[in-house]
Formats: sequence, C-alpha cells, structure tokens
Amino acid sequence: MANKVYITNKQKAVKIPSGLRILIRRCCNAVLEEEGFDKPAEVSVSFVDNGQIAELNAQYRDKPQPTDVLSFPLGENGEYDINNETGACMLGDVVISMEKAVEQAALYGHTLQREVAFLTVHSMYHLLGYDHEQGGLQAVKMREKEEATLIKLGLPRTISYTEMAP
Repeated sequence: MANKVYITNKQKAVKIPSGLRILIRRCCNAVLEEEGFDKPAEVSVSFVDNGQIAELNAQYRDKPQPTDVLSFPLGENGEYDINNETGACMLGDVVISMEKAVEQAALYGHTLQREVAFLTVHSMYHLLGYDHEQGGLQAVKMREKEEATLIKLGLPRTISYTEMAP
C-alpha cells in the first residue's frame, strides 16, 4: 500500500536541509501506521515563510499572526474523498512556517529536523481528526500519540520544557 506525500517549498527564507523531505514522509507514514490507517493515503506538505502563514492564519482562523503549522483536513469523521486516479484517501494539507520552525528549534534546543518532524506528526494527527484546541483529555491523548510516534521515529523529546535552574 503506497502513501503519497507531496512536498512543496514555497519560501526562500530558510534553506531546506537535505533529508528533510524523506523525514517528513517517514513522519506521515509513521502516524498512519500508528493509527492503523490501512488504506492508501495522500497528504500535501508545504513549506512557507512567516508572511505566508500569517495570511493563511488570518484567513482561516481569524488570527493575523504567524504560527508554526496549519492543518487543513479534507476528511470528516473518518470519511475521506478518494482521488479517482490513485484510489487514495485525500487526508488534507499541512502548511509549515520554516521561519517559525527555525525559531522554535533554537528555543527548545533541538534540531530543525526534530522540530519539523514534530510539526508534521502534530499536523497529521489533526488531519486524522484529533484536536487539542479544547484542552483536557483530548489534548493529553494527542500529545501522548505525538510523543509515541516521535520515539518510534528515533526522535524523542530531548529536553524538558521547563527553565533550568542556574
């Protein structure tokens, strides 16, 4: 069963490290495997800059500032449109701000690859219907799934997100 991950670079602010596209495909496939998604799937991933993601964030979420990643699911309640040419379920689009990814990688003290992997995995769970916006148990469940997937990919969280004492 072949999944298709279409990756497009629409920005010039950040040079895309070699191997990043392969890593993104591994992330998408790992989430689908983790969720037992047993049909061929298609996902689109776009790299944009802060200006582009701020426009999308304003247009779709009424938040006119840059964010790290946006997910545009095409499915609802586990039902997906099928690409007539390939027979694959069209899951939706992932849009990653490479500028934000660089910023957050520095902030959290890990590599750009780890940050983009996290954003991809996070977004894939959104495409499959998971939500953390309301907080509570759903948010915890989503975070646990993300972490389990990243550990399987050999990308465990490298630091705790708390301040270190001097």
